[in-house]
Amino acid sequence: MRKMIGSVLLFILFVSTFAFPFAAPEAASQIVYKVPIKKEVEKGLYAFLQRSFSEAEEAGAKAIILEINTPGGFVDAAWEIAKLMDETELRIIAYVNPKALSAGAFIALHADDIYMAKNATMGAAQVIESSGNAAADKVHSAWVADMVSAAESSDHGRKPKYAQAMADSSTDIPEYRAGVGKLLTLTASEAEEVGYSEGTVASFKELLQKTGYENAEIISTNKTFAESLASIITNPVVVPILLSIASLGLVLELYSPGFGVPGTMSLIAFVLFFYGHLVAGLAGYETIILFIIGAILVVAEFFLPHGIAGAIGSLAIIGSIIMAGGNPMYMAGSVLIAIAIAVTGMVIIMKFFGKKLHLLNKVVLMDSTDTELGYVSNVNRVELLGRIAKTSTPLRPAGTIELDGERIDVVSEGSYIDKGISVSIVKVEGSRVVVRESVEKGENE
Repeated sequence: MRKMIGSVLLFILFVSTFAFPFAAPEAASQIVYKVPIKKEVEKGLYAFLQRSFSEAEEAGAKAIILEINTPGGFVDAAWEIAKLMDETELRIIAYVNPKALSAGAFIALHADDIYMAKNATMGAAQVIESSGNAAADKVHSAWVADMVSAAESSDHGRKPKYAQAMADSSTDIPEYRAGVGKLLTLTASEAEEVGYSEGTVASFKELLQKTGYENAEIISTNKTFAESLASIITNPVVVPILLSIASLGLVLELYSPGFGVPGTMSLIAFVLFFYGHLVAGLAGYETIILFIIGAILVVAEFFLPHGIAGAIGSLAIIGSIIMAGGNPMYMAGSVLIAIAIAVTGMVIIMKFFGKKLHLLNKVVLMDSTDTELGYVSNVNRVELLGRIAKTSTPLRPAGTIELDGERIDVVSEGSYIDKGISVSIVKVEGSRVVVRESVEKGENE
């Protein structure tokens, strides 16, 4: 009996030894990551997707499902996300629920497979500038080509004319409400009909069944607080506002005694700017170091001559801000807006409020020695006013008079006065004594 039990245990151990190595990979192969793409497509979204893709690869996931619900966003961010998707070896499934418009459609076309919810739509991908107008021909042409390329690169043989019609209103596809002058937007059934969708599903569960992952372990990822904050800070609309607050706060601090609210406001704005771009993966620590060096040089300018340190420091600060953004041209424009607002604020403070730079009081002599404050460069001989004297020399108009045996340098009011003529002292301004010809006789005549 004992021999039989021992034999059974050995058999179980033998089977387990060979069974577990095969079972473990099977379990690992059934991990699927669910990653949401919501709201606007922007730089912060790229950082979130990059982290999610890395986690999925490290976990040995079988696929990544992108649940897309976006009205679009910024072209440069969409390009970066598309590049990230192309470089990822995992299978990527785009689940449009319920909108993949503009940049969202571009992202969906870079997925290996596209599935759509019953009420979903995809398309309307024309590039629009911040002013609300269509983009310039150069940008528009590049975007249309990218849309076409995304369709052609699919293994499902998607016809590129539909991708072109989504981005270019001059393409004529009237059967899908996209005649000349209108952009193409496909419904779920239409996308499936033209081969731009592998199927229409009623729920995420049905999507898993159709893709063969109904028994997979689903791991959902969401933005962290830092990533959500970075999404807001790196938004192209928020960046110039944040930089304007920072520059205006700095200007107000220069006109305020001590370090107060304006300086704190400026410091917080700069910290938020660099923090958001650092989390989004747009800025490196070198940009922060360059900014700190620039700030130190600007402060050192208050104690050094010639203005060289301040100029170099200002350029370093501006350079660090431009380097922190993904688009140097846009960042340069944002910096110009911030500078314009700062200069405007400085002019208003000086002209309308009569404020002076308190910060410079310690290093610049702000007081002046003028006559209004009682300062004179010479003794002001007001006792000479009204006295009558005689010219010792001709006044052309400068010359000399004699009064009580004293020779005094004077000027006439403008006319020539000959020697030996009686003159009256009419004005005394420090060392300047003004006279005019007088009909009265002097005391010595």
